Amino acid sequence: MAPSSERRAAWETVGAYHEAQLGLLLERVGVEIERFRAGEVDAFEADQALFQYSRAAKELWKFCNGADVEWVAADIRERAPNQWWERGAPRRR
Repeated sequence: MAPSSERRAAWETVGAYHEAQLGLLLERVGVEIERFRAGEVDAFEADQALFQYSRAAKELWKFCNGADVEWVAADIRERAPNQWWERGAPRRR
């Protein structure tokens, strides 16, 4: 593959991964919002899920955009990190 086509393929890999992982994070938020609407959690608990989503989405964004795209694509192919929700959890003191 030519360098530009390799880079394009890497961007496609990273983009597809980012979108899929973001979709999973949004599904988690959707579940919590539905739990709030059903009265299973209060507004503070639902807000906590939104906060965790925000942190998790930022960590995912940093992973997908913070390094060389070929390296990120190779990392995705090799180990496909997927613990973004947990990475967004607030740190306990």
